[in-house]
Amino acid sequence: MRLDYRGAMGRVAQASGVWLLHGNEPLLEQNLLNALRQHWQSQHIERQRFEINTVNDWRDVFNSLNSLSLFSEKLAIEAHGNIKPDAAGLEQLQQFIQSPADNTLVIIMPRQDQAAQKTKFYQSIDANSVVVQLSLQNMQERLAILQDEAHQLGVQLARDAWELLLAQTENNLFAAQQSLLRLSDLYQSDHVIGLEDLQAGLTEQSRFSSFDLADAALQGNALQAVKILGFLLESGEADSLILWALSREMRLLMQLFEQPGQYQKLGIWQNKTRYYQQALKRISGKQLMQWPALLQRTDAAIKGLSEENSKDLLLQLTMALSGKPLFHGLT
Repeated sequence: MRLDYRGAMGRVAQASGVWLLHGNEPLLEQNLLNALRQHWQSQHIERQRFEINTVNDWRDVFNSLNSLSLFSEKLAIEAHGNIKPDAAGLEQLQQFIQSPADNTLVIIMPRQDQAAQKTKFYQSIDANSVVVQLSLQNMQERLAILQDEAHQLGVQLARDAWELLLAQTENNLFAAQQSLLRLSDLYQSDHVIGLEDLQAGLTEQSRFSSFDLADAALQGNALQAVKILGFLLESGEADSLILWALSREMRLLMQLFEQPGQYQKLGIWQNKTRYYQQALKRISGKQLMQWPALLQRTDAAIKGLSEENSKDLLLQLTMALSGKPLFHGLT
């Protein structure tokens, strides 16, 4: 079964078996995963998350599915990455598709192009499970998604303000959503935000963004990256948004380490290719292997599942991505 974003959001409560999420809109991915996680939590379903950096990581996924926790009768697993299972893993995936019981496996990948959709992995899921394409076809769909976001935040924009917001964020859905978050802090819900209001709001809050942080770290500019991180934390930027921006670049580098030269396949724009090439030259494979654990620790700290300081961990991530890790364990 194939679903678009809205169709998938409407079927969250019925999610079971295998769901493959792929696309080029991180906001849609974030919203759908949040909806799934809230549903699992409400149903007391245990959730586990795996980073798929090598083919062998699939073994951990299927081992977990085959050995349920003593404290949970149902299990939901998220598998993040762009590495497909090998022949043995594919056989296990097909067995799970045929008999998932009440368990759910959500696989999150970058956009799968036409060549990827011809693979046995994709076709097995497409024929017997659920494939969700997280992409938008036109400006009307993009605007509709953002208007939903604005409604939830209690933000009202005049028509010309919407046009300016889309133009200034260069049709980047995630950046536009962050702007809406900032506007919700600046204006009351009964205030209709016009052009002047929007320009003032964006100017006040647009000195730096999470994307600027990720770009600076990716380019190896540690001093600038730390400066931006400090500004974001002081200005109240959500730790989860900062983590998302950093983890996106780190996952892409890990995937490029496993799949050298696959820039287009991973959705990397040509004008940014050199930054990834330079990053892979200054960051060792040993460093890259430490990143998944650090990302998981940061995610746990942000969610209050550990006693570690999330802001300290975000600094560690920033320095690691810059190629100048704070601790020898990450060298």
